[in-house]
Amino acid sequence: MEIGSRLHNHDFIGEFTTSYRELSRGQSQFNVYEVINPKKKGKKKKYINSGTVTLLSFLVETEVSFLDYIKGGTQINFTVAIDFTASNGNPAQPTSLHYMNPYQLNAYGMALKAVGEIVQDYDSDKMFPALGFGAKLPPDGRISHEFALNGNPQNPYCDGIEGVMEAYYRSLKSVQLYGPTNFAPVINHVARYASSVKDGSQYFVLLIVTDGVISDMAQTKESIVNASKLPMSIIIVGVGPAEFDAMVELDGDDVRVSSRGKYAERDIVQFVPFRDYIDRSGNHILSMARLAKDVLAEIPEQFLSYMRARGIKPSPAPPPYTPPTHVLQTQI
Repeated sequence: MEIGSRLHNHDFIGEFTTSYRELSRGQSQFNVYEVINPKKKGKKKKYINSGTVTLLSFLVETEVSFLDYIKGGTQINFTVAIDFTASNGNPAQPTSLHYMNPYQLNAYGMALKAVGEIVQDYDSDKMFPALGFGAKLPPDGRISHEFALNGNPQNPYCDGIEGVMEAYYRSLKSVQLYGPTNFAPVINHVARYASSVKDGSQYFVLLIVTDGVISDMAQTKESIVNASKLPMSIIIVGVGPAEFDAMVELDGDDVRVSSRGKYAERDIVQFVPFRDYIDRSGNHILSMARLAKDVLAEIPEQFLSYMRARGIKPSPAPPPYTPPTHVLQTQI
């Protein structure tokens, strides 16, 4: 270890050697080191040392990973929210992002299936609450920004991504696309659940699939700033050809999202423009691996930033399962 002086452009003072084993003893008479300058030692007969270095404290920090928490039992809960606003186009028209095509998936169906299959591997129970926003609901035509796709607000859970797809297509037949496009209600919906379990045992991810036209930017920013204190992340998947400037702003990679002078405690939003991953025809995904990587790119770090800020360590992983050994009894 070399010691340099800060007084004159990092002049070399001297050196000493030690080891991890010695340092791990902590503060003791063994951890006091003479600093020797070989040049001075060679020139001066009376040279003893250039000072001493005393160890005051020694700490080993273990770097934990996202998977350490998953192995320790932290559960990831995905919620899906789908944009049912009129800006997506009339579902009866082929130009609509919600086009009800009997022969192939529409833009939303493709994005849902592709991204859903990626995230469901991380979801603990594969049961997804699935919500819609921006539609008029039967029978009375009230506008809702937070409705259960399966028609059951008490139990909006769908079984796997297939269940979400079925509920999406069923909703498409019964609701009327309307507006405005408000994100805040679905963000606050997930935030209510996230605020009830802050001990690191659960983490929530909201997947919003949208055409990117947003009406409540100020309220959404406020919701994101509040949610940044909670164990949750938001993935926004943009479908269609629109300019996604507002979504890029919410992503907050370049400028942290703020509301009324308060900045988000941590970055919790990841924006993925789906059109970057499909071919010209719009029917084929170019690379599922690249889509998977980009959709999940920021989740581990966002997850870890929450756990670190709260001082939550992963629980120890349970021992691997070993099947009981059957003793064969032989009868004579």
